[in-house]
Amino acid sequence: MAEQLELPLPVSAVIPAPEIRNSRRLRGKTAYLSGLAAEESVVRLYNARGMGLMAKRWRGSCAEIDLILKDGAVVVFVEVKKSSSFDAALLSLGRAQRRRIALAALEYLGRTGLGQLTDIRFDLAMVNDIGAVAILENAFGEDE
Repeated sequence: MAEQLELPLPVSAVIPAPEIRNSRRLRGKTAYLSGLAAEESVVRLYNARGMGLMAKRWRGSCAEIDLILKDGAVVVFVEVKKSSSFDAALLSLGRAQRRRIALAALEYLGRTGLGQLTDIRFDLAMVNDIGAVAILENAFGEDE
């Protein structure tokens, strides 16, 4: 018969060592700061194209929209993806996330009084590991 291993503490009471917790915290902070830098790069590119920033990291009830810009009469909702490559960034935007962003965009239009008859566009802004930016206009639609 197999011998049962007895642990000094229940598994649920085991706490990661401080260096592991600090390592996770550092990775999280690095990812957060990297994301902020990516968003700033994207805003600069859109501004150079003559578009004005309306909101940053707007939080709706079902999703956060990274950037909301105005391109003439069109409101542009932008999801920013920072990844090792443009391909990886493109693949990281799944259908469920697109759907949540589209719902949040409609919520934004309602809350700000712009209304659902406003022309809108959903862009995907991708930033690779060397900081280059690529924008895919009309990356998805509101019917996601």
